[in-house]
Amino acid sequence: MGNGLHDTVLLQEAVDALITRSDGVYVDGTFGRGGHSRAVLEQLGSGARLIAFDKDPLAIATAQQITDSRFEVVHESFALLRDALAQRGVGRVSGVLLDLGVSSPQIDDPARGFSFRADGPLDMRMDPTRGESAADWLARATVQELTEVIRDHGEERFAFQIAQALVARRAESDRLGPLVSTGELAQIVAHAVKTREKGKDPATRTFQAIRIHVNQELAELQVVLEAALSVLEQGGRLVVISFHSLEDRIVKRFMRAHASAPVVDRRLPIRAADLPSPVLRLVGRMFPSDAEVAANPRSRSAVMRIAERIAP
Repeated sequence: MGNGLHDTVLLQEAVDALITRSDGVYVDGTFGRGGHSRAVLEQLGSGARLIAFDKDPLAIATAQQITDSRFEVVHESFALLRDALAQRGVGRVSGVLLDLGVSSPQIDDPARGFSFRADGPLDMRMDPTRGESAADWLARATVQELTEVIRDHGEERFAFQIAQALVARRAESDRLGPLVSTGELAQIVAHAVKTREKGKDPATRTFQAIRIHVNQELAELQVVLEAALSVLEQGGRLVVISFHSLEDRIVKRFMRAHASAPVVDRRLPIRAADLPSPVLRLVGRMFPSDAEVAANPRSRSAVMRIAERIAP
C-alpha cells in the first residue's frame, strides 16, 4: 500500500507484528509518507487511536490529509514521545512502531541535501526549519570532530583523510566561497578516499555519517526506545525497522538487555528470586522477502525486530 512516492518496507509484516488488540492506542513514531499509519488504521476498531510523529514538514502536510478521527499527527521528534503522549492524556499504549532512517522522497529530492546523486544544497535536516544544517556544521567542525563523526557514524576507515580534506577546503572559502553543495562534498570525499568499494559510491558512508550527526539520529533512537518501553502496556509491542548496522545494534542490545535478567556477581549474597524479572520478551526478527527486495532495492538492508512487554 504505497502512495506513489514511497514504498513502505515490511508494510504488512510490521502492522501484523504491532497490533495485538484492535481497540488499543498505537504510536507510529516515523510517519514518513504514511504507509504504515494507513495500514494500521485499516486494522483498528472504531474506539482505537493512532498517534504519529514526524520532524519533516512535508510528512506533516501529508499526514494532515488523513481525516480519520482516530488519527493525530505530532510535528516533533519521536524522542519527545513520552511528554507528547502525556500532554494528550495517554499513559499507556498497545504498540510503538519505529521505521528508522530517511524516506525515498527525502532522498530523491535534491533540495533536501540527503543524496550525492544529484547536486543540491547541503542541508540534510529532517526538519529544515529547525537546527543546524550540514553546511553550517561543516563550516565550523574541527578535524577531530569531523573524524569522529565520519568514523563512528559512517564506519569510514578514511575518516581522518576526509576530515583533513574538508578543513583544507574550508581554508579556501575566501577564494571559492563556502562549501554549500552536495555535489562538491561528494567530490571532496571521492578525492580523499584511497580505495573504492565495488558498487558503492565513495561518498556513501560520509553522507550517512553527517546526516546521522545533524539529526542526532542515534541519540534520539536511544531516548525513544526507553520512552517506548515506559509507555507500553503489558502485552504491548515494540516494533523497530532499521536500515544500517549502527541503528540495528542499538535496537538489538536494548531489546536483549530488557529481555534478560540482570547479570550479578555470583559472590554477592543475592538470590535469583530477588532479582528483577525481564520486562520484555523477544518475539523475533524479520527481513524483506526476495520479492520485496526485487521490487524495492532500498529495502535490502532492512531488518525488523519485535519485542513484547511482559511485565506490568
